[in-house]
Amino acid sequence: MELKERIDAFIKLGVFLRGFSDHKNEDIHHYEKLSKIVLNDHQYNPWFTVENINSAIKSIGNSLKEANIHKWLSKYPELNLEKNSKRIGVVTAGNLPLVGFHDFISVLISGNIFVGKLSSKDDRLLKFIADFLIDTNPEFRNRIYFEEKQLTGFDAIIATGSNNTSRYFEYYFGKYPHIIRHNRNSIAVLTGSETKEHFFLLADDIFQYFGLGCRNVSKLFVPEGYNFEPFFENINNYQHLYQHNKYANNHDYNRSVYLMNQTTHLDNGFLLLKEDIQMASPIAVLYYEFYRNIDTVNQFIDVNNDQIQCVVSESEQIKNAIPFGKAQQPELWDYADNVDTLKFLLTL
Repeated sequence: MELKERIDAFIKLGVFLRGFSDHKNEDIHHYEKLSKIVLNDHQYNPWFTVENINSAIKSIGNSLKEANIHKWLSKYPELNLEKNSKRIGVVTAGNLPLVGFHDFISVLISGNIFVGKLSSKDDRLLKFIADFLIDTNPEFRNRIYFEEKQLTGFDAIIATGSNNTSRYFEYYFGKYPHIIRHNRNSIAVLTGSETKEHFFLLADDIFQYFGLGCRNVSKLFVPEGYNFEPFFENINNYQHLYQHNKYANNHDYNRSVYLMNQTTHLDNGFLLLKEDIQMASPIAVLYYEFYRNIDTVNQFIDVNNDQIQCVVSESEQIKNAIPFGKAQQPELWDYADNVDTLKFLLTL
């Protein structure tokens, strides 16, 4: 299959996903099929609400605009060279809807064969996308495989999991060319000059997908003496999360622990704020840390670079920060763990 054919197929996928998000159902067959998955996927994974799945679909659809795809691929002229296809084993996580999509498109757009071992928590949406691509271009039928049991017969591996599973992956897959990802977290740096609109967007970075993603903000850095009232006043659009049983259970459990241990914390009824030097906060909890000088925050970022997925801030003094509201809207060229997946695949 030529590169142009692969690109055209993903452009068509983007058009369909954007149309789905806008409730334009010109492709009735695929629209109804995806609608059924969106409505019922919470039965397999309670965290996959209709709202969260639609957010993931919209984000991916927007990333697959023709101009974005060409901008992404323009850095890789070697894509035009003929090469033998490799079988790439991909082990996906299941924390967010379609969290494995970027590895999926990277493998296929590079001309390789995708051999996926999907998490049982998120294996229906990507299979739908595979079917869509096959319906668009039947040649994909020989380039997309899903393994229900153990991965075998691969030339390289891309595996995503927790810190514990990453050690397992290193043991079993270390002898193959590989990308193995582990836990990362994202932080936000506030200066005290944020507006209501900034907090509204920051709320998306914190709460979208219940905060389960590595791109979700799990910790705030705030100036000494920071007043949290404006922050609390402008994140109430997410108070509905407490109506979700699993989220509410996490909130209530952590609140009980803090109360029993007499741990100082703030609570607005659906989010707990706790001062802590750690980055990875539990569900329904957001850690924070005071700083005197913003240079110390940049030093923290440098030292902990291998544990940070992204940094959100409106301050121009923070290195490589992205604007509020963009944490869960990555572009195709925003690679997980800052490892260029496509470059890795093209050097095999």
